[in-house]
Amino acid sequence: MIHALQAELNQLYDAYTEKYGLINSRANSQVFRADSSYYLLCSLEILNENGELARKADMFTKRTIRQQRTVDHVDTAVEALAVSIAEKARVDLPYMAELTYKTEDEIAADLTGVIFRLPAPVDDQGKPRYVTADEYLSGNVRKKLREAHAAADVSPIFIPNVQALEKAQPKDLEASEIDVRLGATWVGKEYIQQFMEELFEIPLYQRRAVQVQFSEYTSEWHITNKNALSYSNVPVNLTYGTDRANGIRILEDTLNLRDVRIYDTIEDADGKEKRVLNQRETTLAQQKQQAIKDAFREWIWKDARRRETLVTRYNELFNSIRPREYDGQHITFSGMNPEISLREHQRNAIAHILYGGNTLLAHVVGAGKSFEMAGAAMESKRLGLCQKSMFVVPNHLTEQWAAEFLRLYPSAKILVTTKRDFEKSNRKKFCARIATGDYDAVIIGHSQFERIPVSMGRQEMLLQDQIDELTKGIQELKMTRGEQFSIKQLERTKKQLEGRLRKLQAQEKKDDVVTFEQLGVDRLFVDEAHNYKNMFLLTKMRNVAGLSTSEAQKSTDMFLKCRYMDEITGGRGVVFATGTPVSNSMTE
Repeated sequence: MIHALQAELNQLYDAYTEKYGLINSRANSQVFRADSSYYLLCSLEILNENGELARKADMFTKRTIRQQRTVDHVDTAVEALAVSIAEKARVDLPYMAELTYKTEDEIAADLTGVIFRLPAPVDDQGKPRYVTADEYLSGNVRKKLREAHAAADVSPIFIPNVQALEKAQPKDLEASEIDVRLGATWVGKEYIQQFMEELFEIPLYQRRAVQVQFSEYTSEWHITNKNALSYSNVPVNLTYGTDRANGIRILEDTLNLRDVRIYDTIEDADGKEKRVLNQRETTLAQQKQQAIKDAFREWIWKDARRRETLVTRYNELFNSIRPREYDGQHITFSGMNPEISLREHQRNAIAHILYGGNTLLAHVVGAGKSFEMAGAAMESKRLGLCQKSMFVVPNHLTEQWAAEFLRLYPSAKILVTTKRDFEKSNRKKFCARIATGDYDAVIIGHSQFERIPVSMGRQEMLLQDQIDELTKGIQELKMTRGEQFSIKQLERTKKQLEGRLRKLQAQEKKDDVVTFEQLGVDRLFVDEAHNYKNMFLLTKMRNVAGLSTSEAQKSTDMFLKCRYMDEITGGRGVVFATGTPVSNSMTE
């Protein structure tokens, strides 16, 4: 039967191309531009680098759609687990019980050490939830161990959890393996206060006046009354200070990760005052700054009790995460071209997208990110994890992406955008097609994606949320008699956001195009994601290459859309792909 149909397809294709030329030709693309199935026809031809026919697609000679086989019975709990992960993307004990004719308790007992019962969460029916060992024994394993200990005190059923998590704990780092930088925010201000008092030999009666303060909202350090100590204090004014900058001012700059600078004020030819850098005094002050850093490095681990407290805090904060290893060998890839075999790293990357949260595919160019994203989108829809995926790709690659997608999944229903679709006369109609169509994937160019707006209400809401958060922070600081410098900085930031909000509200309404939220997209794949860098960054650092406080509009637009995706998917709806995840910018 299939051979007869393939012969008919060959006959029809040869007759058409003899009369009208290649399906991928410019003339045919103009004729079929309004037909969303055109790119399925284009996939019938494999072109060379010059746009000429290299060969016909595999569909002409091979079976490219594998018949899906449903598993209705397995013999062991291990086999049932593999089927459950493949078909449900989770440990589904009722489903596994149906496959094996065993009770849920029997399956859980058989899989001890392979799956783990979570101490707190239950499902919608109030039954306990189970997860696989690779999921449970990863993430913040120190926090999980504390939870497991608490649960085991109530019920011995959680003792295996404790035993497994104890073996999964990262090795504690020793003090000699930890480099503590002066200004690290995880070091409590009481330790900085103690260091300052000892280093500068501050008299007891002046210690209440010279206080180290730290703002949780701006992450900035401040020292009060920096000039309170007398000029006769040798450590402050000579050992660790200069005539132009005493040691306490240099310490404050160091805490805020700033190189100390000394400026002179001079008059220019027009009689106007301006500040110029004093190279000699700046060099001298920076030498003192390095001396303070060296003194702190020697001081921080000297006291045994302080060393023990800080080492414990460091391990708790920064040495608690165990990365999860994803295994995609069990994924069935229903509907995929059987002539194409994905490599191990591709299958594992797809498993990461299916079972993990938001994902960055940072493989090198040529590693197969396109197939990873296409496979993840189709499996996500089959498993019910999403309904409509949108692929945001470079403008010149939309047609190539469509061809690759259909080569991997010949029966996929996709919609590909063109420049004409986003002309003003067509934009509303095309966005409506995206919103009302049941597509497996919508492939759209970067510039077209940016022209689909986020609703005004959402833009205003996000800005208002930031303003409200800052207002709350200012109020709390004032109630607790917080540092004046922190209050002023927060008020400046709030004023900037209020200006942006007023500007947004004053904008003219655009044509009533369908907004991004109305498209029905619940999985977003972004190719060449490094194009969306340069988000606004509030920083206290200066003169550091790669730190930009300007923002790109397209990056802000992408941020708003990703925030929306996070809201509706719980942080599981965004996949970025790029071969250059860090591109000449520390902030990226």
